[in-house]
Amino acid sequence: MNTPAPQPLVDLHGLLSGIRRRRRLWLSLALLGLIVGAALAVVIPSPPSASARILVVHEQDTPSDPGTLIKTDIAVLQTTRVAGAALKSLGIAERPEDFLKNYSAVAVSNNVLDLTVKGTSEADAVARAKAVADAFISDYVHRIQDAAASQQQALTRQRDQARTELSQVDTQISQLSGKYANASATQLESLYSQRADLASRISNLTAEAEQAGIGAPKVTSGTQIMDAARPVARQMLKTGATNAGLGLAIGLVLGIALAAVAGVVRDRPVLRRDVAEHLGASVIAQLKSRSEKERERVAATTARLMENGRVSLLELGCPKLAAELAKDIAGKLGTEADTIGVGSVSPGAPWTDLPRLGRETVLVVRAGHANTEWLHTIARQLADCRIPVLGVVLVDPDPRDRTDGTLWDGLHTALRGRERKRFVRPEEAPTKVFAQVKNSEEPTKILAPVKPVKDVEVS
Repeated sequence: MNTPAPQPLVDLHGLLSGIRRRRRLWLSLALLGLIVGAALAVVIPSPPSASARILVVHEQDTPSDPGTLIKTDIAVLQTTRVAGAALKSLGIAERPEDFLKNYSAVAVSNNVLDLTVKGTSEADAVARAKAVADAFISDYVHRIQDAAASQQQALTRQRDQARTELSQVDTQISQLSGKYANASATQLESLYSQRADLASRISNLTAEAEQAGIGAPKVTSGTQIMDAARPVARQMLKTGATNAGLGLAIGLVLGIALAAVAGVVRDRPVLRRDVAEHLGASVIAQLKSRSEKERERVAATTARLMENGRVSLLELGCPKLAAELAKDIAGKLGTEADTIGVGSVSPGAPWTDLPRLGRETVLVVRAGHANTEWLHTIARQLADCRIPVLGVVLVDPDPRDRTDGTLWDGLHTALRGRERKRFVRPEEAPTKVFAQVKNSEEPTKILAPVKPVKDVEVS
């Protein structure tokens, strides 16, 4: 008994074929997304905006800076503190969190950033951009000055502490150098050296504190607005192209996803392998519905089948094509088209009348038209009516389908068994036909095992 091969959880080949067959769906959605995206640029134009360019001078700036300092400035610019200060200067009662969504900044270089602010009108956008830029510069300068003041205070405290220590050293020297004091030269030399160090340290700390008190004038004066806030011209064409491209991408992705889901849920076989498996008959030919050349070729193949007896054509999803194929077959046989039985196995088919159309049949099936359950129904109904299916003509197959549509069992209905059946009289029962076909195959030859050769001793 042959064990069926395990079926994969998802047939990628069939899934891709289903997506390709539904290309009208996802191409239509992609086109719809393109049109909607372009239309939104006209129907819902972007709000007015203004831009300003700010130069930021950094005290610790170096040529090797990878842009970390300007990134920090942008992060500070997009904080509620700066946004709140800008709103306060404008006198607008708006939440800073909401205002943050209406402006952004990008780094042009390590010391230059561009600020873009949206507003209700061009004038409002310009005013908001100026307020944000001024608030950022004010905050930046204030932080620099606070840092300088903190450093000055720290240096002043160190200087005062050094002065206290110097006073103590002077007192010790005065006591040891008294008229009645007995001080060694080593002690005095150590105290004099300590006093000199403290005096030098106090002098340095005083100079550093004075320098820190000055602050960073180059930084505070250099950080300024280079380009004043001005309205940004609306680029309808660019915005429309961007929106159209975005809509195209979204529509395409959505369409492909829907096509993939439909291919899995609807379960309509497209590949030759699947159609043959579910109908229980091999695919003997395939054609495109609009190709007369292919139809003539298939008609010639089918006409050779009908030379041995009455064979019907049963269609599924292609009645017009089946009728045209019957006419072509009649032309090949030199008979009237009415003498060829043409029927349908679509839902509602009169199954009990199908044997009158022919003792055997060829199914003309459109790929992806019926689901797996209906293909099983067709195979079961034809088997109940004792109508062997000689083969399947697949209409509009997937052009990239490389699967094999041949079933290697069921020799009594396969085309490769037609020559053996030709010598059977029509009045013989089907069981005899199958027996003759089976007996006409070459017998299996059984060979006796080869005996091993015994080792021969050589004298």
